[in-house]
Amino acid sequence: MTHPETLWYTKEHEWVRLEEDGHTATMGITDFAQGELGDIVFVELEPEGSSFDNNDVFGTVEAVKAVSDLFMPFAGTIIAHNEALRDTPELVNSDPYGEGWMIRVELDDPSELDNLLTADEYAEHVA
Repeated sequence: MTHPETLWYTKEHEWVRLEEDGHTATMGITDFAQGELGDIVFVELEPEGSSFDNNDVFGTVEAVKAVSDLFMPFAGTIIAHNEALRDTPELVNSDPYGEGWMIRVELDDPSELDNLLTADEYAEHVA
């Protein structure tokens, strides 16, 4: 199980990568989460342009074993979806931190990332 050092993590098993502009974040679910869920068969995400507060549900992941909600770890607006997941949701299983990304979000307040877990803190959380 991997936890890249360059990412932030939530206790709900989402990962967050702050992009170079400092105001945009890319998100997905962690390697741990996809392993617990099993084979991903469907990813449903709220529409682009939707705004969220911290802890709002922004979508669901359906797997062979279960359906799981996806939680927004900060306030922001979805600006892009990974369209590849529509036809190949299994990318979340094969490459959760790369090709399996889910959304890009314009952050209302980038300082909210300070409330997330580091890779080491997340590793302790799932241990």
